[in-house]
Order: sequence, then C-alpha cells, then structure tokens
Amino acid sequence: MTSGEAKQRIRELKDQINEHNYRYYVLADPVITDYEFDQLMEELIRLEAGFPAFTTADSPTRRVGGEITREFRQVVHAYPMLSLGNTYSQEEVIEFDRRSQKLTGGEIVYVCELKYDGVAIGLRYDQGRLAMAVTRGDGVQGDEVTANIKTIRSIPLLLRGDFPAAFEIRGEVFLPREGFNKLNQEREEMGEPLFANPRNAAAGSLKIQDSTLVARRPLDCFLYHVLGEQLPFDNHYDNLMKARDWGLKVSPYVAKCLTVEEIFDFISYWNKARYELPFDIDGVVIKVNSYAQQTEMGFTAKSPRWAIAYKFQAEKASTRLLSIDFQVGRTGAVTPVANLDPVLLAGTTVKRASLHNADIIKKLDVRIGDTVFVEKGGEIIPKITGVDESLRPADAAPVGFIRVCPECSTPLIRKEGEAIHYCPNEEGCPPQIKGKLEHFISRRAMNMESLGEGKIEMLYDNGLVKDVADLYDLNYQVLFGLEKIYSAEGDKKEKKISFRDKTANNILDGIEASKEVPFSRVLFALGIRYVGETVAKKLARHYRSIDRLMQADYMELMLVEEIGEKIAESIVAFFRDPGNVRLIERLREAGIRLKTGKEEVVLASNKLENKAIVVSGVFSRFSREEIKRLIELNGGRNVAGVSSKTDMIIAGANMGPKKLELARALGVKIISEEEFVRMLGGADSE
Repeated sequence: MTSGEAKQRIRELKDQINEHNYRYYVLADPVITDYEFDQLMEELIRLEAGFPAFTTADSPTRRVGGEITREFRQVVHAYPMLSLGNTYSQEEVIEFDRRSQKLTGGEIVYVCELKYDGVAIGLRYDQGRLAMAVTRGDGVQGDEVTANIKTIRSIPLLLRGDFPAAFEIRGEVFLPREGFNKLNQEREEMGEPLFANPRNAAAGSLKIQDSTLVARRPLDCFLYHVLGEQLPFDNHYDNLMKARDWGLKVSPYVAKCLTVEEIFDFISYWNKARYELPFDIDGVVIKVNSYAQQTEMGFTAKSPRWAIAYKFQAEKASTRLLSIDFQVGRTGAVTPVANLDPVLLAGTTVKRASLHNADIIKKLDVRIGDTVFVEKGGEIIPKITGVDESLRPADAAPVGFIRVCPECSTPLIRKEGEAIHYCPNEEGCPPQIKGKLEHFISRRAMNMESLGEGKIEMLYDNGLVKDVADLYDLNYQVLFGLEKIYSAEGDKKEKKISFRDKTANNILDGIEASKEVPFSRVLFALGIRYVGETVAKKLARHYRSIDRLMQADYMELMLVEEIGEKIAESIVAFFRDPGNVRLIERLREAGIRLKTGKEEVVLASNKLENKAIVVSGVFSRFSREEIKRLIELNGGRNVAGVSSKTDMIIAGANMGPKKLELARALGVKIISEEEFVRMLGGADSE
C-alpha cells in the first residue's frame, strides 16, 4: 500500500468508526456487530502503526490510554463551575418557583433532568476537537484530566455537523453498576480495598496517573450544560438537543415542565424508576430554560439562582440479622454474607447483604440477632450501614471470623497487608475446583458455551472432572444419559436435567472448538491469581509461549510492562507447583494452544523484526505506550533496561541520565521520536 492509499484508508476508517461510535453511544442504534467494529479498529491500528505520520490526536485509537500524568495541572474555568443548591422538600421546590416568577416577572419554562451520582467534568471543544477536560475542583479551577477523559468511548474526540468554533459542555462521568460490581469483584479477588460506591470508583479513576489503567474501567458520561459565545439557540433545552446532533451524549431523560405539578410528576416518576436504570442517580435537577431569564436571576456566591437540585431520600430499612454464611470463591477468597429477615427495600425484597471481610465485621461490631440498618444506594447487593444497639439481645456475642474453610475444613490464611482470608486448598476445596472450571469454560476464556447452566456441577458431582484437563478426556459414552434432579429456590416441584444425544454432542463440539482459542485467552483461562485478560495478553505477547513463561523468574517478570510484584509472585508460585506443571502437560497433549500463533500477531511490518528497543523520556507526538505498541506492531521487542543486547533507544525529553550514560558507554544507537517515525516509513510523501 502506498503512502497516499494508506492516508485515504485511515481517513475512511476514522470516519466509519466515529459514525459507529455515534450510533452506539448517542443514538443507541448500532448497525454493525461488536466483532465487525473490532475488525475496523484493528485495521486502523495496523495502518497507523505502518504509517504513524498519519496518526492524529483525534484518532479513535488514542482511546487505549498510555499517557502518564505525573501531576495534574490546575486550570481556571472559563465559566465558574458552581454547585447547585440542594433540597429534600417539595415546599422548597414550590418556593424556588415563586422566587423565579418574582425575579423574572414572566412565564417560566423549566427543564428537569436526572442528577447523576458521579463526577462533574467540563469539556472544551475547539474547531470540533476535544481540547481539554477539567474537573470541578473548587469551582474556580480544577484539574486537567484530558488524557483520562479521552479513554471514555462515549465522549467524542471529534464532533460532527454545524458546531460552534469554540464552546464548553459540562456533564457527569459515572460508572454503571454492572461495571462497578465487576470492578469490586476483581478487587476482592486480589485482596484490594473495595470501592464504597460507583461515584467513588469514578472519582478515583479520573485521578489515576496512568491513562492505560483508566481505559480498562467502563466509565461513561452524560452531558447536560452547553456554554459558549456563539451557541445556536437562546435557551438551555434547544442547545442541549443540538449538542446531540454534534455527536455528544446527551441524556434522553430530560423534560420541559410548565408548572410545579409537572415538575413533581417528573420527580415522583424517577424516585421509583431510578432502580431500573443501569447507573446511579440521587435526585432531579430543575433549571430555568431561558438564558435571558437565567441572566436576570443571576447567582449567589456559591450557586446559580436559576437552578436547584431535588435530592431523593436514601432508601433505608431495618431488619434482623439471622446468621452469617461464609462463601468460598474460585481463588479461595472467603466472603461473609449476612442472612436477613426479609425486608422490602428500593422495590425489592432483601434477604442477604455482603459483609465483605473480617475488618468490616469488626468495624460494625455486628452480632447475630442484631437489628441492623440496611441501605441500598443503587448497588445490586445492599450494604449494612450500622446496628441499632438499643435493640441488641442481651446474649448477643461478637462475631469472630471463621478460622477454617467452611467447605473443606482447611485452616484459612490471611496475607499481611490484605483484607481477605483465603483457603489454600486449591486442589481439594469443591467451590474452588468448580469455580476454576466455570472460569475456564467462560466466554472470555475458552468459550465452551455448551457447558453452562449447571452442567459443570453435574460433571463434578459425578466424579467426571476434577480439573480443567479432565474436560478433554470426556466422551460420548460417559456423557449420554447423565442426569440430575434438583429443586429451584421457591419452586416445590423437582426438575431434572439429563444429557441426551444432542446435549452430549454439543458439549463435545464445544470442547473440541476450544482447542482453537488463542494462547492469550488460554493463559487467562488458567485462572492464575491476578492474571486478568489484559495481563494475560501482555504476557502472551511478551513470551509467545507457555514454556518461556514457565521458565521466567521473578526479576525477569518484573521487567515486563505492567507486571508488578504481586503478579510476578503469583505467576512464579503457579508454575512452581508440580500439579500445575502436570496440568499444563495434559493440556498440551489435548491439543490446546500454548503458544502464540501467527494469526494472533498481525504485524503492520517487519521493519523492527527481533530488535530490542528501550523507550525512555517524554514525547510530543505519541505517548510512551503508543510508541511501544508501534514497536510491537512492526516486529520489535520492548525491553525495560539498557544492556549490550539493546539495539536502540527511542529518546524523548527528560530521558533518565543514567540510561543515557549507560547507552553511550555501550554504544547503543539513540534516536528521536521523529527519526523513529521516519524509520517506519510514516513520513513518505504521497
């Protein structure tokens, strides 16, 4: 492909991807599958890797992160970012309306919007391109978090249509509940502190210094306030709707209201319907629509007079704690779960609440028989927020955390600095074994969909599988006719699952198809503690085979990008276990892919084939992570330290003096960012 052809195709791909992002995030009307979208993105990544001169700051590929922010720069808001006055009472809403009528002396149209429980953000667009993103801060100035905001796929990097030359739009960054629950589950398995709620998780995400880590969190954003000197309309509502045409994600949950009664109807509806939303809200915002009337009403020192936030009361209930169960997960993590007298909370009957770990139990001083306060702030699993000690039974004793596994009676362990207790009996603890099997067959791992819906438990209970390698020893004779009779919760009738001809063949077909799963997913499927999907891909790309990975020691692993102490220790411990080594050999004999295939690494070119390259310093055009990705996509290898085996260093500003001195002493070639781009052929003329 010529330089001119590449430039044209890159432009076409960017337009297509931006259009599909708009249809997916703004219109909620996708016209292609996720797979087709991923194919377009992969093609763009390969072309930009081969022709980096045509990579622009607004390219969809820049959303993967990679920029390191040592310190967040303080930026003064062009328009003060004030807080809203809050109220919990209908009387104060009525008073707000009376005051508004008095100050303006005319009829008022209000706009009611949901109050999102997230982090306020201001986005500045210049000539249709995202120029800057700034947090609220103290309202006068905030932190610039542009690199992190670019990772949020619902925020467009490039606008469409007839947008103003320059304007600002404000909104709320939030974490949907599903993503929040998954994030906390991962943190619990890793023994890390849990986020208290989605808002805290979103706020913490925006202040992470490495935008690559932010890109892994499923953050989203609704935009709700347009500011600028050349806006197309003279009112809030019409400009908001127009912003949607520009590609910005404006919430569909917006209504014009002409009377206080209509405002209360909106509030009443969402006070109940909020639990059906996939994200948290904590109230409704009421704004005067007309800009002229907003100007008449003005501001107080802290908030605008033309807007008010009606806050919902938190849903709480009190009930009796009946008992505490201790559940064992696939990693051996033991989680205490409170069993409660059923109580109606936020529209659902609550019977259970997570207590997370021993520290939470101790902090709450919760005891069996206690009357506890339960709160559901939108989370799927409610939380116990306190105890009514005045109702405590006289004989209620403090709850101690169990010392042995409730499933296999093995003494529990708790590593220093971790909040979670673990059962170390990985090979003999039933829920750990079944959990690992279920993880292995899951869609993002080996993708054996035909083994879902309780079939793993049937196979385990019948003694047919004790580890993941046993799956590949299954045959039609042992599967056909297998049965299980069970009673579903709340259902008096017994049900039966049986493996007939079609079921047995589907299971075997799924197992056979899993032999084609790429090595990176096999590595993830093994369930090595702390090795999630992203880490598995990094390891697979770096080592290319299970054999090389098994031979890596702690220090070598620590040099791999994004591999920290806990991950390195876990990998070394996993492959030191003779049982795991035997498991790998059995998987090898079954025909599982234990090395990277050619189709897994689609290179843009071989211009850097087998070259060991160090990236050091700060760059103007690309982030360090993007340069490293370009190296890999052109056949090179990223290495962390300078040695006699290093082929070259790509040096940016503020390169470490020790690395520079060592490189010169060893005679290692040092090139600039522009020289690197020219080396890849990205600066060819059309």
